[in-house]
Amino acid sequence: MSQTTPPETAAPSPALPHPVPTDSATRVETHGIDYIPNAERHGRARDLFAVWAAPNVNFLAVVIGVTLVLLGLNLWQALLVIVIGNLFSVITGIVAGSGPAAGTPSEIITRAMYGITGNRFNVAIAGWLISVCYLAINWAAATTVAVGLLGRLGVASNGWTIAISAIVIAAATMVISVYGHGLIMRLYQPLAILLAVIFAGMAVFVVGGAQWNYAPAHPLHGLELVAMMAAGIALVASGPLSYTNSADFARYLPAATRVRDVALWTTLGMVIPGVLATFVGVLAASSVDMSDPEAGLEKFLPGWFAPIFLISVIVGTIANNAMTAYSSGLALQAVGIRLPRSRTVLLDGTVGVLMTLFALLVWNFLDSVSSALQLAVTVLAPVMGVYLADMLWRRNRYDGAALADDSRGSRFWFTGGVHIPGAVAVLVGIGASLMCSATLVFTGPIAAALGGIDLSVPVGLLVPFVLYLLLVRRSPRSQASL
Repeated sequence: MSQTTPPETAAPSPALPHPVPTDSATRVETHGIDYIPNAERHGRARDLFAVWAAPNVNFLAVVIGVTLVLLGLNLWQALLVIVIGNLFSVITGIVAGSGPAAGTPSEIITRAMYGITGNRFNVAIAGWLISVCYLAINWAAATTVAVGLLGRLGVASNGWTIAISAIVIAAATMVISVYGHGLIMRLYQPLAILLAVIFAGMAVFVVGGAQWNYAPAHPLHGLELVAMMAAGIALVASGPLSYTNSADFARYLPAATRVRDVALWTTLGMVIPGVLATFVGVLAASSVDMSDPEAGLEKFLPGWFAPIFLISVIVGTIANNAMTAYSSGLALQAVGIRLPRSRTVLLDGTVGVLMTLFALLVWNFLDSVSSALQLAVTVLAPVMGVYLADMLWRRNRYDGAALADDSRGSRFWFTGGVHIPGAVAVLVGIGASLMCSATLVFTGPIAAALGGIDLSVPVGLLVPFVLYLLLVRRSPRSQASL
C-alpha cells in the first residue's frame, strides 16, 4: 500500500490539514515517518548540540568509566580509550546529515539501502528490538535510584514502591516522546545546561578526591594491554554507534542545511559530555570501591548534594529514554504498523514498562539482556557502515517523497522488496564483526586467534562499507534508484 500521507491519521480528511505550526512544543507532533515538506522546515544545525548533550550527560557514562578501570587500565590508558571510543560519534553526526536531505527519519531513509521489505527486518532488529531493551535497562537503573531516594525519606522499599517509581519515570519519559520533536528541541536546551551544571559540581568533588597517580595492582602489558584497550574502545563506541536513528532529530532542518554543520553540532553534543562524564567514572574508581557506582560516588559528595545528583541521574535517564522511545515509535511505523506515531510510542513504552517491572519484581532477566547487548555493536556497526556507504554513493541525495512510497514497483522496491547489495553487505558485515568480537558472552575465532583483541567495531564498519560500494556500482537496479 502506498504511503503518501502522514501515518498520524490513517486517512486524513482534506478539510482537516495539519495544524500550524506542526512542530510545536505545546502540541503533539502530527508527523510520523512521512515526508516533511520544505514549508515546514525550520531551525539551525547548532540547535542539535543540546539535543544530543542532554541525554549524554548521564550516569551510564560514569559506569562505563568504572568498567574501564575494572578492565585493568590506568588513568591515561582509560582516557585514550574514552577519546577514541567517543570519536565514533562523528559517524552518528554524518548519518544525521541525511535527515535534512531526505526530510524523513532514518527508519525510512534506510529503505534506499535495504529495500521496502528488507528494511522492515533491519528496523525491527537494529531500530526497535535493541531500543526497547535499552528502554527497560535504563528504566530499571533509574527506578533503583528513585527507590534509594525514597528510602532517604523513610519510605520502605517494597513491590509497590518499585512499581510506582518505575511507572512514574516511564510516564515522564513517554510524555516527552509522545509530544515529540518540538518538545524535545525546546526542552533539551535548558535541560542540557541544568544537567551539565549538576554533573560539573559532581565532577569537582570527584576530581578533588581522585588518585591521579593511580596504577592497577597488576599493570597490563603487551598483547593483554592491547586486548583490554580494544575491548574498552568497543564498549565506549557502542554508545554513539547505537544512534543509527540520528536523522530522526535533524529531519526538520531546511533541506539546504550542510552535512558538515549537522555532523559538527551532533558530534560535539555527544563527545564533550561523553568524554567528561566517562572520565569522571575512571577518576572515581581510582580512589574508592565502585562495585556499586551509586554508593561509590556518594562517598565523594557532601550530604546536601547527593540527593541533587541522584535526581539528575533520573532526569538524565528520562531524557535519554525519551529519544529512544521516540525513535522506536517511528521504527514500528516503518516496520508496517499502521498506527499514529503517538500510539506506537505508547505501545513501545508499555512493552518497556512491562519488561522493567518483570525484571525488578519477578526475575532479573535484564542481566541476560545486558550481556546480549554486549554483542549489539556487531549489528549496529555494520548498519552504520552501510549507511555511510550509501550516503557517499548517493552524495546524500535522497528523495523523501519517493522513499515514503512503500508500494510494490516503487522506486525503492528493488528485487522482491529487497535491495540485494545492502542485504548482502550488512549480513557479511555482521558475520565478520562477530568473528572479531571478544566479550564476556562470546569470543569469535578471529578475536581468539589474536589473543582476545576485539576488532568488531572497525571490521564491522569497514567490511560492509567497502562491500556495499562494490556491489551497488555493479547493480542496474541500484543505479536505477539514484
